Amino acid sequence: MTSITTEASPKARAWERSEIGALLPAILRAGALVLFAAIFVVFAIQSPLFLSPGNLLAIVSQSSVLGVLAFGLTIVVIVGGDNALAGGIDLSLAATMGLAAAVYATLVRTGQPEGIAIGAALAAGLGIGLLNAVSVVWLRMLPLLATLAGMTIAVGLEQLVTKSATILVDSSLTRFLGGTDAFGFPMLAHALFATAVTLVLVTRYTTLGLNMQAVGGNPLAARAAGLRVPLYIGGSYVASGLFGALGGLFSVSFLGASSKGADEMLLPIIAATFLGVVFSRRLVPTIAGTLAASLFIGMLTNGFQLLNVSSYWVSGIQGVLTLLVVAATTVRPRT
Repeated sequence: MTSITTEASPKARAWERSEIGALLPAILRAGALVLFAAIFVVFAIQSPLFLSPGNLLAIVSQSSVLGVLAFGLTIVVIVGGDNALAGGIDLSLAATMGLAAAVYATLVRTGQPEGIAIGAALAAGLGIGLLNAVSVVWLRMLPLLATLAGMTIAVGLEQLVTKSATILVDSSLTRFLGGTDAFGFPMLAHALFATAVTLVLVTRYTTLGLNMQAVGGNPLAARAAGLRVPLYIGGSYVASGLFGALGGLFSVSFLGASSKGADEMLLPIIAATFLGVVFSRRLVPTIAGTLAASLFIGMLTNGFQLLNVSSYWVSGIQGVLTLLVVAATTVRPRT
């Protein structure tokens, strides 16, 4: 007997892959929402303190530092593309936060005016961002390697400024951002949401934002349309450096002291940025998605603390979730 087998044509297989890929964003969004809700319910059941208004506000306040740093990385990925090797990435953000916090804290402790201390902290962040921009755009280094070098430089400068010591700070800025409004809502939460709303409006409803998405989606087409692609890519790294500096000011205000950024914040920044893609219809990084993911990571950290679970579990879960999301985005249909 002769057996007859049929094999799908390449077009049919491509269609099947595209059909599966088309459903992937909806599946991931639904799965993420179910997972977030399940974790929220578990924490609420296991710890009576979890749903208290004070604790929920603390989660938002704690998430403000991570959120503003992840916004910087989100901008870089939007403009540079999410290719794992050659796309936009900024590994220096956490170290930039530590450097900016160190510069601000040191100047305040030495009696410098508040304005000078804030300006110097922002200048430090912009300097690291400019260094990354030059390395990526002019020297044509891979963003992964260029920003790794930027991270190393920022860490070294931070240690030079602080001599590896924690510097306590009590200033008008830390008292304001570290305080609450008349209704008890943390000022850091106000700052986080105001920053997020501003960035959502810019990235979604302005020509600048549409051009940023065009450059990240298809650089060749963007260049053919007359967009100055290197300027947008370089600008994204400068903006990321600025958000790193803002994260440093947020961190000092939350902790009341300078802190090292590269040791603990790098993985959460990457996790918040790429976990946020599950809230996008096309599985791409967005500011709103990054905000939601930052709050989720803050909730995760807070819940484990209340349950006396080791923080290593938080890092492990962040890593696994990020791996799953990045793996899923690699098979999504490209438009």
